[in-house]
Amino acid sequence: MSLLLPVTAPVATTALVLAQQPGNGDNGGQGEDFGKSSPLGFLILLLFLIAVALLVRSMTKHLKRVPATFDPDEKAEAEADDAAEKDEAGKPAVPDSEPVKQPEKSESS
Repeated sequence: MSLLLPVTAPVATTALVLAQQPGNGDNGGQGEDFGKSSPLGFLILLLFLIAVALLVRSMTKHLKRVPATFDPDEKAEAEADDAAEKDEAGKPAVPDSEPVKQPEKSESS
């Protein structure tokens, strides 16, 4: 028992000293206004909450536009097959319903 007393005495003394409240009137920054917030802090908190709500709304709009899968759809595969079936002259095997008009070049450029 005499071996434990010299080892534990400094630890116990240190714990008692650190646990004491200061007696000189300084409460370690915990005065009567400790824990109270100002109206400015409340306003900043409300602004942050509004910003988060708007960001969530924007994110859900963008996520709704994302396709369910990024695999090529059947229409793109059909167009690739049609391009492969072109004859030697470079004309499509199946004529398009309407030819694509090329934009006219202006004289100013």
